[in-house]
Amino acid sequence: MMYLDDIIRDLEAFAPPELAEPFDQGKIGLIVEGKHEITKVCTCLDVTASVVRQAIELGSDLIVAHHTPFWYPLTSIKGSDASLLRDLLSIGINVYVMHTNYDLAVNGVNHCLAGLLGLGSLRSLSLGVVGDCHLTPSMIADHLGTSLRIWGSVGDIRRLAVVGGSGFDPVLINEAAAAGAQAFLSAELKHSVARASPIPLLEATHYSLEAPAMRILAGRMGWTYIDDPPALSTYP
Repeated sequence: MMYLDDIIRDLEAFAPPELAEPFDQGKIGLIVEGKHEITKVCTCLDVTASVVRQAIELGSDLIVAHHTPFWYPLTSIKGSDASLLRDLLSIGINVYVMHTNYDLAVNGVNHCLAGLLGLGSLRSLSLGVVGDCHLTPSMIADHLGTSLRIWGSVGDIRRLAVVGGSGFDPVLINEAAAAGAQAFLSAELKHSVARASPIPLLEATHYSLEAPAMRILAGRMGWTYIDDPPALSTYP
């Protein structure tokens, strides 16, 4: 058996809350309080209804998530929010969120992504990392288990910048280019950003870039990872 306060202390030593971006204020840390005696912990990317059901079936007392289920202040509790909270509180399951503080932590989201792709000689960016490699877009897609959308002409990549989640920011892209990156990998690319980029851009899904870090965290801590990938459809 473990105690909630001890687990939180360990998580905050690993991914200090002060690393979080300002927009995460009020959206990280313990956002749903339940039992204080913990026998089983699960990790996930998103706290969905499916994740909560699986956590209940597994007998979990704590869910450590990357994304908060509540992005905006609740002025009423109804619909899917009410259903989610009802299931969590009826069992006493805690929800602890590590978002941009986990992105920026040493061995956090971006370092896990770099490790998955085999990047070496890592250099930190404002919100990501750049490292040496010998990759092609098809190899990157294979490592991530997803397809890529590519803006620009790119072949063998010897130095790659990676930012987990939605990281196609012009300032970051230019910072990566100045650090010698030959391509930039992230998610949720806007047309206007792509048009102005000095280097090729590789767009993966938000899920494929961040779920690996939660899986790795579970393995590192001896916890259980609960997967709930988004349903994606393609059309001819």
